[in-house]
Amino acid sequence: MEYWILSDPGCVRTSNQDACLVEQLDKNTLLCVVCDGMGGAKSGDVASNLAVEVFSQEVKRSWKSDMDEQGLDFMLKNALKLANFTVYDQSCQFEEFSGMGTTLVAALIRGREATVLNVGDSRAYQINEDGIEQISVDHSLVQMMIDRGELTPEQGKSYPGKNYITRAVGTEPVTEGDIFHQHLTKGTYLLLCSDGLSNLLDDQEILFEVIHGADKQACCQSLVDIAKRRGAPDNVTCVIAQI
Repeated sequence: MEYWILSDPGCVRTSNQDACLVEQLDKNTLLCVVCDGMGGAKSGDVASNLAVEVFSQEVKRSWKSDMDEQGLDFMLKNALKLANFTVYDQSCQFEEFSGMGTTLVAALIRGREATVLNVGDSRAYQINEDGIEQISVDHSLVQMMIDRGELTPEQGKSYPGKNYITRAVGTEPVTEGDIFHQHLTKGTYLLLCSDGLSNLLDDQEILFEVIHGADKQACCQSLVDIAKRRGAPDNVTCVIAQI
């Protein structure tokens, strides 16, 4: 199992409010996390980094190699609960952090099985020679309108309120994440990214860069470079793992 990781402030923002991490839990297990902070330059950065740190530390503390699917789900949801409590508590205690929060998308990859957890609109994709599939489902106003038939997915890409998310980590005392289980065939790539990437590249562009990029670290750079050529008004983060 190999992985590549890159985060960039983009073309407009002076700070990077995204945070990301990849950790090898054992020789067959990888934990990947991407968070996209919000609440102003300082507090967005605090929220995303705090969420990544607390979430990953709790997973590492609880992780056992013989966990079944139910145990993995419980562990990830518990790590999310702790991360949410920590970010929310800090926002309540310190005025400068008031209202801060962050998205979170995480994948625990064990062998060829991936358990994905997401809150907000940072995404997880499965990519292979057969195509690209979005695993996670955005918690956003646009996704709600698409689900209700008020917008098509194509219309959603340019809808003015597309950045409004309906769930986040740390903005409320309690939050919920969605869990997805994915079987990954050999050679499949798992991509986690912030919306700074997914808002500027469509699925087929991402597919082309990941499948045809000879060097995957260069592939991460290429994805970020495309976003930056298009103005990159937000921070851009991507993590790629190959099974």
